[in-house]
Amino acid sequence: MLRLARTLVNLGDVSVTVAVPDFIHRRMVQLSILGVALVSIPSGVQDDGNGEPPGHPSFLHAMEHYMPAQLGDMLTTESGIVGARRVSCLVIDLLASWAIPVATRLGLPVVGFWVGMLATYRTVAEIPELMDRGLISESGTIVSPDQINSGQCNINQNIADLHILPAKLKLRFKDLPWLISSSAVSQKSRLAFWLQTVNRAKNIRSILVNSIIGEGGDSELYDPPQGHEILPVGPLLFNDASEKMTAMWRTDQTCIDWLEKQSVGSVIYVSFGIWGCTYRTCEHKRIRTWFGGLGPPILVGSQEPPIMRAGLPDGYMEKVACHGKIVSWAPQDDILKHKAVGCYIKHCGWNSVLEAVRHGVRMICYPISSDHFINCAYIVHMWEAGIALGSSDQSNVKDCIGRVMEGEEGRHCSKR
Repeated sequence: MLRLARTLVNLGDVSVTVAVPDFIHRRMVQLSILGVALVSIPSGVQDDGNGEPPGHPSFLHAMEHYMPAQLGDMLTTESGIVGARRVSCLVIDLLASWAIPVATRLGLPVVGFWVGMLATYRTVAEIPELMDRGLISESGTIVSPDQINSGQCNINQNIADLHILPAKLKLRFKDLPWLISSSAVSQKSRLAFWLQTVNRAKNIRSILVNSIIGEGGDSELYDPPQGHEILPVGPLLFNDASEKMTAMWRTDQTCIDWLEKQSVGSVIYVSFGIWGCTYRTCEHKRIRTWFGGLGPPILVGSQEPPIMRAGLPDGYMEKVACHGKIVSWAPQDDILKHKAVGCYIKHCGWNSVLEAVRHGVRMICYPISSDHFINCAYIVHMWEAGIALGSSDQSNVKDCIGRVMEGEEGRHCSKR
């Protein structure tokens, strides 16, 4: 949102206010982007006291039952986010679709913003149609076209039959965003969330997408979801170092000095995101176990929930530190453009994908949830900018690193 705000300000004579939940606002350092203001929306949700963000259930409840009234007051009162200024338009992250009815009630124009690929939104926007065709049940399970009568589904089947995304991606039914859950209850809840998002988005004419036209392959041959005007505005990236430093959390710059001492292309950068989920926690711990024994120098970004750090072997941090570097919050863009970085082991979050592609860094992909599997499919099969880590077995991890760092496959992936 901050990157989009900066872009809008640079394009014209407008001022932009970015409103974020209070628990995010408290974690951000002072913002200094000309023409952009940052304000806090009361969420009614308290932090858990140990510095971790609130859990999804409490936050989702707050978005539906508490925050809409707070946003309405902020938009209409003199002491709200705009004061005496007039609000001409609301740009709403579609994952915060609760704000769409607020804008409608106040008679304000609304533009949607999808922070990921258009390909991901397409799979979500098609859910109602797929349900009408009997291909998705109300509980979120998929029934493949050739197995509707039997009610059985091969979750490893390619989704090409659904005619949503290119067959070249080799995506399976189980890779679709509404299926990636830890239980049947959460799967049903996730489907309900997406349905609510899609239904609310029907009232929006235009959607900004943090991506480029076509996204590669034959994606552009598919009709825009629900007849929306789709406006690719990406990739939205910070270009000025001062903007990165003042707009985001405080970063640990000592790793840049460490990188300066490493050989060109020798470092493996590892990060599985900020708010890593728990679906594959055990496997991620296994991957981390091998880092201490790898030959190449390792740079690890470790700011993740305690559940992702707990249970690592005794002495793990010290072992990695012997030939590597661990930082709590990494200056990721500066790391990825550094000549010492040879590859990036990642979860395939979209912002990280854009940053890696921007700097031509080879990727080893280990998706966790949500849109990660679709992003991974594009990286591996469409753009050929990385390879997939199929399992967390020690031999497989080392094999993938060798292929990317030393093999012809890795040279093909690199755009440097």
